[in-house]
Amino acid sequence: MDLPKIHSITKKLFVALVGSFLLAFLLFHMTANLFILRHDDGAWYSAFCHFMGTNWVVKIFEFVLLGVIALHILLTLWLAVTNRLARPVRYHEASRSKTHGGSKLMVWTGILIFVCIGIHFYDFYFVKVGLVKGDYMVEVEKLQNEEVNTIMQYSAQSGMSPADVVATVENQMAMYADQISPDQQAEMHDNLDKLRNAVPVAELMSTAMMEKRLSEDGKWIRHLDYEERTMLKESVPDCGVEPDFYYMAREKFSHWHIVVGYLFFFFVIFMHLRHAFPSAFQTLGLNNYKYNPIIEALGKIYTWIVVLGFAAVPILVYLGL
Repeated sequence: MDLPKIHSITKKLFVALVGSFLLAFLLFHMTANLFILRHDDGAWYSAFCHFMGTNWVVKIFEFVLLGVIALHILLTLWLAVTNRLARPVRYHEASRSKTHGGSKLMVWTGILIFVCIGIHFYDFYFVKVGLVKGDYMVEVEKLQNEEVNTIMQYSAQSGMSPADVVATVENQMAMYADQISPDQQAEMHDNLDKLRNAVPVAELMSTAMMEKRLSEDGKWIRHLDYEERTMLKESVPDCGVEPDFYYMAREKFSHWHIVVGYLFFFFVIFMHLRHAFPSAFQTLGLNNYKYNPIIEALGKIYTWIVVLGFAAVPILVYLGL
């Protein structure tokens, strides 16, 4: 196997730099996830996801992040392969060095993390980009127009469904058709077509209110299914339907097997980070015998905070807290 000739130290430096970026991102991601635990009907978490999904700077950052993750994986595997090729014959006796046990498992824990990230992307990120069906939400304000508001008003006053309201208007127009001029009839038919087109949206809003799918502040319709999302995109192309990650997370973490799977994921991350934090300092030349105990302690604190912060969400959601 012929691989590009880049010095091992150079590859290690790149791995350390990219890994340091990912360490910072993990802390940020963990902090954002804790918003799920707030008892505010997802207001904070949904606002965070809305910002992350609509801000163009964040969208660019997403591609950078995906590239960084891919680069970290490729560099690590490349380093492991070149190190292996450099010593094709193993030692007769196993090494008994004092190297932290996690360092000998870095490649394997990294591969497991890669697999788990793929599952995590399938559960959430692929929903965002439209590759996988999920649950969705939409701003009420973006669905409101003159026709929808008219139907909703008459529906509330008469107790009829939006479809029945429009049917009543059609019957009244038919009754008085011979008393209306052709120009007036044409205008009324245009208005009637607009009302017909507004019926699906009005029915969705009525159903959402009856099923209490409106957020506490009345700003969002929550927990839309894929068919409702498709209808809205066809009826109101610029409505900006978004994934309802708050509901999706709480629904997924209500199943014990998913919680166990994520806890295993976090355990693997713990094993990986336990060595990754001090290793990055060592590779970048930022450690020495005076500071090593401090770096080691900071690594333990960081790892425990990140892993426990991530693990708290599925555990507490499953417990109904």
